[in-house]
Amino acid sequence: MELLHSLLYMLNGMSPYILLGFLLAGVMHAFIPRRSLSRHLSGTDWKTVLKAAAIGVPLPLCSCGVLPTAIGMRRSGASRAASTSFLVATPQTGVDSIAATWSLLGPAFAVIRPVAALVTAAFGGVAVGYTEKDDSLKQRDVKMDDEPLEPGFFNKLKAALKYGFVDLVGSIGAWLTVGLIVAAIITVYVPSGFFSILGNNPALSMIAVLIIAIPMYVCATGSIPIAMSLMLKGLSPGTAFVLIMAGPAANFASFTLISREMGRKAATVYLAAIVIGAMAFGLTIDYLLPRSWFDLTDPSAMAAHSGHSFPLFSTLCSAVLIVLLLISLYNRFKPTKKISSIMAKEYVIKGMNCPHCQAAVTKSIAGVAGVDNVVVNLQTGIATVDGAHDAEALKAAVREAGFDVV
Repeated sequence: MELLHSLLYMLNGMSPYILLGFLLAGVMHAFIPRRSLSRHLSGTDWKTVLKAAAIGVPLPLCSCGVLPTAIGMRRSGASRAASTSFLVATPQTGVDSIAATWSLLGPAFAVIRPVAALVTAAFGGVAVGYTEKDDSLKQRDVKMDDEPLEPGFFNKLKAALKYGFVDLVGSIGAWLTVGLIVAAIITVYVPSGFFSILGNNPALSMIAVLIIAIPMYVCATGSIPIAMSLMLKGLSPGTAFVLIMAGPAANFASFTLISREMGRKAATVYLAAIVIGAMAFGLTIDYLLPRSWFDLTDPSAMAAHSGHSFPLFSTLCSAVLIVLLLISLYNRFKPTKKISSIMAKEYVIKGMNCPHCQAAVTKSIAGVAGVDNVVVNLQTGIATVDGAHDAEALKAAVREAGFDVV
């Protein structure tokens, strides 16, 4: 029961802010044209880099979802500097994760997180701008593939609700659930002070967290409860910040794809910006900022203190969030329709991790000449395509979208 109480306490603390974040993300998606966001992203100067970072900070895209977007920007004319800045800033944070950070980790973390994303993205973008001379030779206009907005206010509102509470929940729902469960297990079963040895050596603990966080994938929102539970067991606030910064921003899949699309030098600068930025901000938090800014309340203690009662509003928000997560879980694992045709071909798609990826692959394949129907299975990674199409053209379209195909 203690595990359940801790889980419910964290869920109640996060759910109102997460739902607000989903709503704001949907409004941004439905009411702000992508073309207006992607404007002025040619060139390598610091102003362009800062614009790209500022655009990326509020967007609720995970590290796998941001890759096709950034690659599309690059191929449409954005400089390597701007594309790198966007890649570094976007997965670290978003309106949904900022709200959730405030709810569990407090206002100091919530303010520092987007600032860190902005600074590290600007650093990485400027560094790439100096090293990539090709982009400095000419300025280009960015022509993003812009999806038309729905006409009329109510249609836009409907699109905002669908994106925020269906599409976005589908993208991060699984990772949010895993994060909450892992955090509850750590909170209840790991002894207090378990990480106190590492907590006494913040630099060493940050390096250890980086070694663990960079290869793995965790979304910006799902990392929050894990960071909170680790802090309660003795890890320093700065080390927890390294986790919520580096975990969502970098993984080996991202590094490999960026290397292929923008060159090994840009990919190395991208990774270095995240590592150096995470360490710098983590050490700043531990050594320069007041520790009282980062004090947390133990959810298991609070749950025990409150008994079986929870605030009505938070409980209702948690119930709504649970329903949305269950719906997204069903949509993710429900049987996909099958194409029965003698002309149907199957392709194995590499690099899909969320419904955003699935939608991007589906759209790219559907645009190939001769394709009559396409079904992309996210779980198996198999795309079934019907129609008299050219296989090489299809593979090129999938790679153009930022994914591999075999």
